[in-house]
Amino acid sequence: QVQLVESGGGLVQAGGSLKLSCVAFGWSSSPYAMGWFRQAPGKEREFLGTIIWTGGSTYIADSVKGRSTISSDNAKNTVYLQMNSLKPEDTAVYYCASKRSSTYIEVYYYTNIDEYDKWGQGTQVTVSS
Repeated sequence: QVQLVESGGGLVQAGGSLKLSCVAFGWSSSPYAMGWFRQAPGKEREFLGTIIWTGGSTYIADSVKGRSTISSDNAKNTVYLQMNSLKPEDTAVYYCASKRSSTYIEVYYYTNIDEYDKWGQGTQVTVSS
C-alpha cells in the first residue's frame, strides 16, 4: 500500500525559507505526477504545484509562483517543495499527493484535489510575523 510521508515543516519567521520533503513508500510502479497542496484553518485545500515524475517538468500555481520550486529525487522516491520569502499567510498544513496515471498522451498538469489518488498526513508550517 502506498504511503506518503511529509516532513520539514515547522516554525519560521516571515521572509525565511523552508524545504518540505515527501517520501513515498510501497509503490509498485512510479506515479504519473506528484502534487503539493496546503490548507489553512477555515480555508479550502489549495493547489501549489505539481511535478511530472518522468521528466521532472513542473507547474507552479500563480499564488506561489516566483518563490516556490518543486523538485524530485526519483531514486529516493522523494519530492520536494522549496518555498522562499515566506509570509504569515503561508501558514497552513502542507500536503503532498500522488497521481497514479494520466488520461492524456501529452504532459498534463493536474491541479484539482479530486484528481490525486493518495495523500500524505501533512506537515504544519507556521510563519511568524
